[in-house]
Amino acid sequence: MKTDIQKVRNIGISAHIDSGKTTLTERILFYTQRIHAIHDVKGKDGVGATMDSMELEKERGITIASAATYCEWLGHEINIIDTPGHVDFTIEVERSLRVLDGGILVLCAVGGVQSQSITVDQQMKRYKVPSIAFINKCDRSGANPFRVVRQLQEKLGHKPVPLQIPIGLEADFKGVVDLVRMQAIYFDGDNGETLRVEDIPEALREEATQRREELIDAATLYSDDLMEAVLEEQDIPVELIYTALREGVLQRGITPVLIGSAYKNKGVQPLLDAVTRYLPCPADVENTALDTEHDETPITLSVKQDDPLVALAFKLEDGQYGQLTYIRVYQGRLAKSDTVINVRTGKKVKIGRLARMHASQMEEIDIIPAGYIGALFGVDCASGDTFVAPGQSLTMTSMYVPEPVISLAIKPNDHKAEINMSKALNRFTKEDPTFRTYVSEETGDTIISGMGELHLEVYVERMKREYAAAVTTGKPQVAYRETITALAEFDYLHKKQTGGSGQFGRIAGYMEPLADGDFEFESKIVGGSIPTQYISACEKGFRNCLAKGPKMEFPVTGVKVVINDGASHAVDSSDMAFQAAARGAFRQGYLKAKPVIQEPVMKVVVETPTEFQGAAMGSLNQRRGMIVGSQDEGAQCAIESQVPLAEMFGYSTVLRSLTQGKAQFTMEFATYRQVPQSVAEELEKQRQAEKKNVA
Repeated sequence: MKTDIQKVRNIGISAHIDSGKTTLTERILFYTQRIHAIHDVKGKDGVGATMDSMELEKERGITIASAATYCEWLGHEINIIDTPGHVDFTIEVERSLRVLDGGILVLCAVGGVQSQSITVDQQMKRYKVPSIAFINKCDRSGANPFRVVRQLQEKLGHKPVPLQIPIGLEADFKGVVDLVRMQAIYFDGDNGETLRVEDIPEALREEATQRREELIDAATLYSDDLMEAVLEEQDIPVELIYTALREGVLQRGITPVLIGSAYKNKGVQPLLDAVTRYLPCPADVENTALDTEHDETPITLSVKQDDPLVALAFKLEDGQYGQLTYIRVYQGRLAKSDTVINVRTGKKVKIGRLARMHASQMEEIDIIPAGYIGALFGVDCASGDTFVAPGQSLTMTSMYVPEPVISLAIKPNDHKAEINMSKALNRFTKEDPTFRTYVSEETGDTIISGMGELHLEVYVERMKREYAAAVTTGKPQVAYRETITALAEFDYLHKKQTGGSGQFGRIAGYMEPLADGDFEFESKIVGGSIPTQYISACEKGFRNCLAKGPKMEFPVTGVKVVINDGASHAVDSSDMAFQAAARGAFRQGYLKAKPVIQEPVMKVVVETPTEFQGAAMGSLNQRRGMIVGSQDEGAQCAIESQVPLAEMFGYSTVLRSLTQGKAQFTMEFATYRQVPQSVAEELEKQRQAEKKNVA
């Protein structure tokens, strides 16, 4: 397989929710003749977009899992990954950007730079991905591409350089003016497949000339030849401008901006030209791996096929033929029946089938050379594993994985559902590092945790559909605890006489609050009032009381128990007797020690446009929140607060409706704090009601 690495592009399309990423990918596939009919994202024709192959994606009209495909344009091979826009599926964007060389940042001509565009842009910065911007939806009323260009500069700190200006806007959007070649482009035919090039309309000529000067001005910083040509006032060759712009993009110094409307089939072909012209090929990007044998020294990888293999598995899928592993080869080449090493496990792996992906379809191939993205079948590995040639000890740096913030209890309805549920959970946790699952020690329920309510909702829905696992979800869980606030003494005698030897044990001492830690036990027994062999039984008895507190059966923390006296009987004392005495002593002292309930308090940061600052603060105050501070960052403002977890359920919906969907929030655990009296009484009532129901 002869390959020209200069003609390969690995790109990702990422943006805020509903900016038109999937629609744009659909058009790209149509113009590059990978598909022969265009389908809508909302799936009204019952087919849905090619890249949204999951049933749920078609129904909701959103992208959940990133999908990979490739196409050809003007002799270039383009690998494309379409990524989700919702913050709950952040990991999908992270892992796609980890393996891409360039990105298209899609922005809506009406919405402009939105909260998730900012997140995506930060992710691109983290992986140093050069990008071009595409301002979509220029046919919508209220479209204003130049406002979006200004926001790119103000909100994201880019140096945007418009390469086109629109001919008409909103309902009159007809085409674009190419400022490099100074010509007007119109898109004719049923699906805009025919390009008609004409002179620039008279009304736009002055604006076009002025904007072209700005474009050349920005490009001269990256090319001395161009600078000379400008100073000598020569005719500037078009190729010279292209080269200078490309250099600026590779250094992440400038962001070329193109405009269009994917839905109305306008402006997509020039975008494809820009991808091949300005975005990097694998050889332009410096990729490093860490040498595990030499203190993780960074080593720069080459894109030569003759060098030893280094490849990264960046995404797993459970297909109909077993596990499908998406892989990016950075150095060397991966061929059928090669033996490679999984660096994380140290195991040898024999490569069976290799494929190239086109959304949910695939074609088999024999080799994946350096710089390409492909897929492996039936190889057992985890997301983020590095594969190398035998004898190598290199590993790629892993991705950034955020911590889950929300949990739900799920229960299978019957035995069959239980088996299917465990299969589903095994698969989902392996595929998605931000989705976790564990069994609660307190309740015995299966708990799932993830990045937000939508995230968990989608997984529960997938469990029901893909695995026919009938499950019931509980209310989102809050882990309350109880503790004591005062010192209290106890003196308890356990005495039982039955036929034969009885039970006898007396324990005296006190309990007090413990500043940090869950439980501490200290024995100050002197003179053998409790024989040494029974001291450990006393401790065991006290520890057994911690799982369910006497007050409301929540786990007990922050208690120190000291025993200083007691009594035993030569015949009737035993381990069992002293354990029972300790349990009685704990209950006796605990209820005198002013027990209180504690709840988890979260650090909540709300990012919102400044005009909604008051509404967002009000919504946090209503939820017993404490505002810690707020910072204005241009048009955005970040409010930091501490809010009890119990009050945060359903907050995303409330915040969206208060701020027209423009605000987002992040939440992480901060501390445990005593609940107010009114809340404690409410919990008491709930607990009593639950007991009645059980009875």
